[in-house]
Amino acid sequence: MTDEEKRPPERESKRRGFAARLEEKRQTYQPGLWSRLIAVAAIGIYALLFVVLNTPHVKVRFVFASTRVSLIWVILLSLGVGVALGVLLSQLHRRRQRGR
Repeated sequence: MTDEEKRPPERESKRRGFAARLEEKRQTYQPGLWSRLIAVAAIGIYALLFVVLNTPHVKVRFVFASTRVSLIWVILLSLGVGVALGVLLSQLHRRRQRGR
């Protein structure tokens, strides 16, 4: 066999090149990465707007005192207290279940 007989026809080599390029694009295109980046950007924009739109000062009355702070700090403090109480109560529940 000569070299010409071993080589594929011109049309087949073009198809193989296209298929190889298509496969390469398929391997480099990462839809999961792009969807995560879009989700992180959307959450970041939402968080930024949440902070900016909750900057007015409000009066907070405690049992023995009161103060004026930005609404965002009241929200974040409430979130922190809620998370801490949730963790403590879940630990208490777990400890009681282990005792039985």
